[in-house]
Amino acid sequence: MKKLASRLARTVAPPLVVFVVFVLAWHGLTVWLETPKYLVPGPWLVMEAALDHARELLGAIGLTAAAAVCGLLASFIAGSLIAFVFSQSAMIQRSFYPYAIFLQTVPIVAIAPLIILWFDTGFQSVVLVSFIISLFPIITNGTAGLTDVDRNLIELFEINNATRRQVLLKLRIPNAVPYMVTGAKISSGLSVIGAIVGEFFAGYQVSRFGLGYVIILTKGTLDTAYLFAAIFASTLLGLVIFGAVSLIGNAITSRWRGIGDGSGH
Repeated sequence: MKKLASRLARTVAPPLVVFVVFVLAWHGLTVWLETPKYLVPGPWLVMEAALDHARELLGAIGLTAAAAVCGLLASFIAGSLIAFVFSQSAMIQRSFYPYAIFLQTVPIVAIAPLIILWFDTGFQSVVLVSFIISLFPIITNGTAGLTDVDRNLIELFEINNATRRQVLLKLRIPNAVPYMVTGAKISSGLSVIGAIVGEFFAGYQVSRFGLGYVIILTKGTLDTAYLFAAIFASTLLGLVIFGAVSLIGNAITSRWRGIGDGSGH
């Protein structure tokens, strides 16, 4: 227990100290420069706005989080399957990989009207935007993990007459696990960005809205303190999802290594 507490303190304390210093510096600069509240509100005004709109903000966080998680899960499943297909044939990979890059390079604002036209506005369209933005890292890392295998290990399997299925299950997939975890970590942040961007273009009704709608609304009304609160809420949501994915990923990789070195039970 002490060891866990010490490790947690070493992990949490440094960023917490940086955050406190940032808030104090932010407050000091707003007072010293006498910045107008509609341009840069002080941290206490932002906190007050967050508390005043706590119910709306929590509802928006929940809706955006649901869209981001759905988009992330869908991208992980689809990206893993695509990576598996790419790893089976160099010709397939060379033929279709450029189209996977398309997902990363195409401006989402260019295809947002098509998404709305085909799927209408609402939760499903927001999830689709999140899915598109977070898919590419899964494909890239999964393909790399399944193909960048030590040649000596492959030859060892061949010498022992291992079947293609055995090579896949006992060599390629274990080798790909850390790569997939890394891809999921990258996509976890992108999924939140995708959900918020999706809400800009394909948001919900006025009675049901996410953080993207709050950001657009507060920008239009110059409610800068509430806007800052929504931005911080978006950042916090991204950190929470990234932290959850990291914890799950670390547990999986440590368990996988334990099985690999004979210490797993």
